[in-house]
Amino acid sequence: MIGKWHLGHHGSYHPNFRGFDYYFGIPYSHDMGCTDTPGYNHPPCPACPPGGGPLRKHKRDCYMDVALPLYENLCIVEQPVNLSSLAGKYAEKAVQFIQQASASRRPFLLYVALAHMHVPISATQPLPNPRGQRPYQAGLREMDNLVGQIKDKVDSTAKEHTFFWFTGDNGPWAQKCELAGSVGPFTGLWQTRQERAGSGEDVEGWRWMESHLMLARRHSWEEYNVAESGLLCELVMIPPFSAWDTVGPAYHLQCSITKPRRLWSQNPPGQQSRGTRTKEMVTKICGSSAKQTTWEGGHRVPALAYWPGRVPANVTSTALLSVLDIFPTVVALAGASLPQGRHFDGLDASNVLLGRSQMGHRVLFHPNSGAAGEYGALQAVRLEQYKAFFITGGAEACDGNIGPEQRHDLPLIFNLEEDAAEGVPLQTASAEYQAVLPQVRKVLTDILQDVANDNISQVDYTQDPAVTPCCNPYHIACRCQTV
Repeated sequence: MIGKWHLGHHGSYHPNFRGFDYYFGIPYSHDMGCTDTPGYNHPPCPACPPGGGPLRKHKRDCYMDVALPLYENLCIVEQPVNLSSLAGKYAEKAVQFIQQASASRRPFLLYVALAHMHVPISATQPLPNPRGQRPYQAGLREMDNLVGQIKDKVDSTAKEHTFFWFTGDNGPWAQKCELAGSVGPFTGLWQTRQERAGSGEDVEGWRWMESHLMLARRHSWEEYNVAESGLLCELVMIPPFSAWDTVGPAYHLQCSITKPRRLWSQNPPGQQSRGTRTKEMVTKICGSSAKQTTWEGGHRVPALAYWPGRVPANVTSTALLSVLDIFPTVVALAGASLPQGRHFDGLDASNVLLGRSQMGHRVLFHPNSGAAGEYGALQAVRLEQYKAFFITGGAEACDGNIGPEQRHDLPLIFNLEEDAAEGVPLQTASAEYQAVLPQVRKVLTDILQDVANDNISQVDYTQDPAVTPCCNPYHIACRCQTV
């Protein structure tokens, strides 16, 4: 296994004691410690303290207690890890592993959990033209190169016998602003429209923005918004949804705050000028519908499967799959059986991946992962093309605002085949809603019962200082380097 583990690193929770013969990586997220190469983050985090100097006061979202460690099996080989060379090290170790495994002519499993595209985004090379190649774009290119090196090695050693599966784990982390990525068409439009209708101040903000749409179209969004207000925006047309004929074409204005001080100073509350309501507007509409939420933008991610001669080329599937399916699918492809006496939420997706079926999950569940509401609460249920929300709310956005929590005794139900933006829920009096409602309620009851019957965690997030990874306890931030 290579890369991020984040399931515990002490004792039996280390990857070497969880079935992996080899481990090279960071035992948790690479923003959970200081480095000498802090890269790009929002807000920026300082480097580790030099020498034996004292720790500096923490910035928000910055971990400064200990330097970020890089493990090779049970040993810390670099602390703090050099993030600017980490992708190259991951590629090198992956290529070496594939070469050795192929030479042995034994079956192998390689799990590579990339640091990309999580912050901090590494600064592998200084950007000569930051406006032409922003850090996020540069990070994507670096990830593409890393994955390409692994694929090239597979192609040159065991192309016909190796299944290659690439996917993400969540949507963009909106509070990281321009370093977050994009939700694309999965905007959680219902949430933003509810907030939009919340107050006169809010509506005025939208009127101001709408009045400038035509003006902004005559310029590039970057040039117009950064120069005028400190916003970097893109106008995205929402795909047709069920109420298209009623509300007309919908546009989502996707913005990142690039210069908060300029934005607020140029648009103070109550000033009667262009941008009068900008501050209020941004505050109102920026409750995020991305990572941590149960909106589609929080968890819907692309996936690629590659196996020449087995996986059909240039085919897109709409089957509903989940990362929960990786384990049972890999077990099935290896010709093995799942352990008896346990319940697995995932399914064997090999027939979908090999082009023999379009039948994926009928039911999936979506727990809150840090947005509005109780952490871990099951807030939404997917039933075929329908998605029912029992609780809605947004995560922290770029401006620090969090969308309000709302509970729904009668759940909001969206038909995602017609409304991927989750803009207009089914009318509660409609025949379609009334047909789906008892089904989603039964599904929710079944899921909650299933969780209650089997709720044993296999992770360890111990905070005991005794298990802090430190290769040199005599240094204030822990320092060593052997790679």
